[in-house]
Amino acid sequence: MKTREVKSVLILLLTAAIWGLAFVAQRVGVQYVGAFTFNGVRFALGSISLLPVIYFFSRNKNPQDGDFEEADLKTTVKSGILAGSVLFIAASLQQYGLIYTTAAKAGFITSLYIVLVPVLGIFLKQKTHVTTWIGAVIAVVGLYLLSINESFTIEFGDFLEVIGAFFWAIHIQLIGRFVKNVDAIKLSSIQFATCSVLSMVVALIYEDITMIGLSAALVPIFYGGVMSAGVAYTLQAVGQKGAKPSHAAIALSMESVFAAIGGAIMLEEILPVKGYAGCALMLLGMLIAQSENLKKS
Repeated sequence: MKTREVKSVLILLLTAAIWGLAFVAQRVGVQYVGAFTFNGVRFALGSISLLPVIYFFSRNKNPQDGDFEEADLKTTVKSGILAGSVLFIAASLQQYGLIYTTAAKAGFITSLYIVLVPVLGIFLKQKTHVTTWIGAVIAVVGLYLLSINESFTIEFGDFLEVIGAFFWAIHIQLIGRFVKNVDAIKLSSIQFATCSVLSMVVALIYEDITMIGLSAALVPIFYGGVMSAGVAYTLQAVGQKGAKPSHAAIALSMESVFAAIGGAIMLEEILPVKGYAGCALMLLGMLIAQSENLKKS
């Protein structure tokens, strides 16, 4: 690979690391505040942290770059609200699921969206290769080893993460369509704001919000909002400009691995051997599902 592409892949690996460790932050944060409170404050910080980035890119945008003509504000806001509403469902399921499962399991199960995105693409008449189905089957076997217990039932937290993975896949499909017409970072800021508002509405109704709890969860909330949203989304935008799509997808899929490493080191989470075998199969399934793109690189 060329030097520029190597740097881009390294930037995307850093992005994956930040996102993976966010599962650790979310796992810690949920011990002090409710899931909706955590997401409400987190995504508010995420939305605000992107404003300087939007300002910077707007000032330094070159009209001769060949980018699409910027969409009007109404289209951007409508797209952001729709994407943010789906994000709210996905993030709520993920955060609430983390009350009952580990960071490692949540990271790998959430990453199923990598397999689910092309599968859902069938309904949008997108071409799906046989490798996607092979990868999906392997990933499901991995999920069985990771989450199905001796009584052949799935753990409650893992079940929420599985449902959440479907909504993450829907969210990715939406973003993929919207970024063709609107600025990606502006879209992210609006969708984060939407998710924050919806989360806070639910939190105010169902959760007990206290300053003591917010203070105790300050560091995890800051990491989840500023680092995982503001910094990581900016790095993703920069990294994907210089990396081939297949290399970018593989680099970002390492998010689940970093979640497992972070959970083991910081939270002392230990999975049984069967669980680690499941993680390995799920990662293999994700990579196989992307192998057709790799051939085109």
